[in-house]
Amino acid sequence: MRMFRNMKLDLTPSLKAIAFLKDVPAKAMKAAGREASWFCVPAGGTLFLRNEPADMIYFVLSGALGAFRANPNGQTEFVGHIRPGEPVGEMALFLGGIDLDGDGAPEDAPHTSSIYALRDSEIVGFSREGWHKLVKSEPELLEQMIRIILRRVGREGQRNVSSAPKVFTMVATSPTIDLELRARALRASVEALGKKAIVVGESLGADKPAAYFDDLEQRHDVVILISTIGDTRWYRLSVRQADRIWVVGRADAKPSNPLMPDDDSPARELKLVDVLLLHPGDDRRACKPVEWLEAAGASRLFHWQGMDGPNCDRLARVMAGVSVGLILSGGGARAYSHIGVVRALRDRGVPIDFVGGASMGAVIAACVAMGWDDAEIDMRIRKAFVESNPLGDYTLPVVGMVKGVRVNARLKEHFGDAEIGDLDIPFFATSTNLMTGTQRIHRTGQLRDALRATISLPGILPPVVDGKDLLVDGAVLNNFPVDVMRDMHRGFVIGSDVTRQPEGLKIDEFEKPAGFFRWVARHGFSSPPPIAGVLMRSATIRADTEFGRDMTDVLILPELAETELRDWENYDACVESGYQAALLALDETSMVTLPRPETALLTNL
Repeated sequence: MRMFRNMKLDLTPSLKAIAFLKDVPAKAMKAAGREASWFCVPAGGTLFLRNEPADMIYFVLSGALGAFRANPNGQTEFVGHIRPGEPVGEMALFLGGIDLDGDGAPEDAPHTSSIYALRDSEIVGFSREGWHKLVKSEPELLEQMIRIILRRVGREGQRNVSSAPKVFTMVATSPTIDLELRARALRASVEALGKKAIVVGESLGADKPAAYFDDLEQRHDVVILISTIGDTRWYRLSVRQADRIWVVGRADAKPSNPLMPDDDSPARELKLVDVLLLHPGDDRRACKPVEWLEAAGASRLFHWQGMDGPNCDRLARVMAGVSVGLILSGGGARAYSHIGVVRALRDRGVPIDFVGGASMGAVIAACVAMGWDDAEIDMRIRKAFVESNPLGDYTLPVVGMVKGVRVNARLKEHFGDAEIGDLDIPFFATSTNLMTGTQRIHRTGQLRDALRATISLPGILPPVVDGKDLLVDGAVLNNFPVDVMRDMHRGFVIGSDVTRQPEGLKIDEFEKPAGFFRWVARHGFSSPPPIAGVLMRSATIRADTEFGRDMTDVLILPELAETELRDWENYDACVESGYQAALLALDETSMVTLPRPETALLTNL
């Protein structure tokens, strides 16, 4: 349901407050002001929907809008914020009035995204004719608008600072949580990044008009509102003002479900909610983290040990829009190189705030998310994959070439019963659902189950049965899921891709192939037959070999042409290749070691 009203009046005074229009001559501004329309869109209301005709351009006067699009899986995902002074619907300027369907009659172009009000918002709109009058009087407006369009066209695959949230509302779930103390710690960490932050509680923010909060956004990089959960005016106001809600709970407590009272906060409705679990020290957990996610209606979960320190710094980077996400591609034994990548990032002091991947890349990512240091990652991967072939329990194929018993045992040995929600660093893995032909993103549940699904190469490992779903290797649909990482956070993305080079298949093995028993007689059961290489290459090959390249801020491409996907013993050379490739990529982006390396990221990317 549309929840705005349209008024025709002289909006010249309001237009003068829009920085974008500051150079428009007074006479033209006055003429445009008489033609402009004023809209009030309450929080949660709709300005326009995707595929509706685009016949106007709008500018935000106050409040904030959110842009949403449909992803390939049919789900709605958040694109970014549109703040006071910024335009929206600008594509109508260039595509409107064009014969789009070839019938000889010009028509309005459809909107490519849906726009909702995240807070009570005032908006001014111009018809195409009104906008043309402004451009005629001030031609430089056209150049400015083209820059905005080009930036927004690239938003899907590139980091965009203006799309990051600025207003974070922290709500306490227990009276034992000193929210003001936590907020002050976050503010200090944010300011250490060179950002300006402010903490506002009920004593400062109660009874303030919307203009007060707009002013806070304009004068600060991060605004932190704090409130206890309850049916109070300040709580309702603070969550309605939020770009993102952070629900702060204790890991040794069990949440009620639902956790928060009903309200009309757009952030809640659109699931722009995170859970921050505090750990008082005894590490006693009253429930699984997924219960907190479900009770809060949240999409992400962070753990916070102590008061300041690494966890607080990570949350500050998330707030400031400079968090770092590491994405690792699949690639069989070539994925060993990701270990070298991780080692190089750590040596350079680059933080890893989010991590994920597909197939064997997800296994290395899980090691990072577990909090293991370089020595432990090295020890565990050598034991699980290098010392003996993890795919060596061959069988006459019915659903796979191997039984999968070895893989299952090793995943259990090294990852135990760890839950994804319990990991030190937010993590995801991807798999492919053969029943629906869609990608599955694993962000909750038992870690080893997610890893077993993401490495289930079709024809080699038996698929994973999950209810009525049949899950196989994530590489089948998306071997380099940078897009998933982009949706997970608004900071920087570092990607390591090991499948951008030809697979070193040995042609002579396929010209006159030996029979099964002859192969076994020559090579034994421990050496994978050529069909394994064919299946692995088929599962990881991509029609679009450039996919993901433009979505990364730092792209790492280890040189591994001499390493086959099934060459599980070529460990050290792969790790070294990843290490050197990462150092080279970091040097090319001027990411140097500094006392606060995240500041280098902010400055140089």
